[in-house]
Amino acid sequence: MKAKKAFRFRIYPNTSQITLIHKTIGCARFVYNYFTGKQKEKDNYWYTVNEMVQNEQPLQNNWKGGFFQKNASIKAIPELKKHYPFLKEADSIALQKAVETVHDSYTRYYRK
Repeated sequence: MKAKKAFRFRIYPNTSQITLIHKTIGCARFVYNYFTGKQKEKDNYWYTVNEMVQNEQPLQNNWKGGFFQKNASIKAIPELKKHYPFLKEADSIALQKAVETVHDSYTRYYRK
């Protein structure tokens, strides 16, 4: 007979650590919403171009849409930090993980 063993831990952060945790969560939420908004803009533009093609209207440009690119978005985070300085206070790995979450959600959505 196998017995399952588990450990439970509880952390007690001080006030400065609590503040840092809240800042990190807020910055990760901001990055997630930022890149989700960027992708939604691409999707809306793609639907408009696709509708124009179906209606046989001439296109103004040769738009080639792309799927959400995780690596390009992760490389864009330092540029994003220049425009939004509060992102420098958060951990960079947490921000990268937010981008990976956006990528994962889009790949799961489009895979159906």
